[in-house]
Amino acid sequence: MSTFELKTHQIGRTYSQPHFFILNKGQNSGKPLINPCPNCFVVSTSTEEEKQTLYHLSMMLQIGSFYAYYLKGSVIPFISIDDCRNTLKNSYTSLLNDEFELQKHINIVSAICKKEAELQKVISKMADLKVSYIQNLFSKKQNRATKGNKNQINLLA
Repeated sequence: MSTFELKTHQIGRTYSQPHFFILNKGQNSGKPLINPCPNCFVVSTSTEEEKQTLYHLSMMLQIGSFYAYYLKGSVIPFISIDDCRNTLKNSYTSLLNDEFELQKHINIVSAICKKEAELQKVISKMADLKVSYIQNLFSKKQNRATKGNKNQINLLA
C-alpha cells in the first residue's frame, strides 16, 4: 500500500525523501513537476519506485482531466490540497490491485509522451526550417533588387 504525504510546498525548502511536485493553480492544476514552482504541492514517498508510480499516475490524471472536476475559482482556478490528495489516493488504490496492470498502463502512457516529445521536436525543427527558407528567399530577392537599383543609378549618371 502506498504511503505518500502531500503538503503545500514552501519556497526554499529541500526534501530528503523521494519527491515530486504537483501544480495547484491554473488550467494545468494537477500537472506533476520535477522542479518546484511557487504554486505547487509536494508529494513525498518512501521509495523511488513509489515516487515514479505516483508521478506517472498524477500525469495520467491531469491529462485525463480528472483533476479538472475539482477546480475552484473564477479568475485563477485552483485545486485544494484535499481534493488533490483524495483523487491521487483513490486512483492509486483502485489501480493497485493489479500492480502489473498499473505498470503496463504507466509504460504505455510514458511511451506515448516520449513519442509526443520527439514529434514536438521535429515540428519545432520544421518551423525553424520554414523560417530559414523564407528569410533566405527574401534576402536573395532583396540582393537582386539592390543590384538592379545600383545598375539603374549607374545608367542615369
